[in-house]
Amino acid sequence: MAQDLPVNARLVIPAAELQWRFSRASGPGGQGVNTTDSRVELVFDLERSRVLGPFRRERLREALGGRLVDGCVRVVAAEERSQWQNRQRALVRLGDLLREGLKPPPPQRKPTRPGRAAVRRRLEAKGRRSALKQSRRQRPSMEE
Repeated sequence: MAQDLPVNARLVIPAAELQWRFSRASGPGGQGVNTTDSRVELVFDLERSRVLGPFRRERLREALGGRLVDGCVRVVAAEERSQWQNRQRALVRLGDLLREGLKPPPPQRKPTRPGRAAVRRRLEAKGRRSALKQSRRQRPSMEE
């Protein structure tokens, strides 16, 4: 019944490292909601995992820092009426989380300065706007 979690081509989390917990879920299900444990909680321990190397473990720690509780990532699924469907959803969510966490950070932005022509255009537009506002000013006439 237990199945491994393929994260990418090089990383597969074995089923033995995934902890499942089941409980009663609220929501749709009619009378069955009171008797079946359809809510699924999937826990993956980053710190004790044997398949993660130090580099991947550190990258996941940085990316998922806000979601970690005692070094574990927890995913909950309770949308479906059946436990099996919720298990599948939890596996997909955990896989997506780990894939996102393992992505390399985006390249740093190089600060740039506006070009000479852009500066000139900005100053010309500013001058035109200033001239327009100057022409709208009401100046007292010499007779008054």
